[in-house]
Amino acid sequence: MTPDPRDLLFRSLADPTRRALFERLCRDGEQTVGVLTAHAGISQPAVSKHLGVLKRAGLVRDRHQGRQTHYSALPGALAPLIDWTSQMAGFWEGRFDRLEDLLKRMDQ
Repeated sequence: MTPDPRDLLFRSLADPTRRALFERLCRDGEQTVGVLTAHAGISQPAVSKHLGVLKRAGLVRDRHQGRQTHYSALPGALAPLIDWTSQMAGFWEGRFDRLEDLLKRMDQ
């Protein structure tokens, strides 16, 4: 059974270290594993493992140049997350509007 891409995206971003790596790549652009490791506060193998998870989720891509691997963010991969939060915002806005209407009727 193939996992739902949204589940993979949410699971990938649920980890604070992976989120921080993704945010750094979004903010600072392409980075080598060495540079990411220097700022991550964890070992290089751990950073590489986290980057592998982000890559499988489609959030980053890698580019090999000599002995170094460069990673860059793919912010467009967040589209399912943005769609989901928009749907949830609409759902809750509707609920709050109905609650407000109910409270107004109760006050009358």
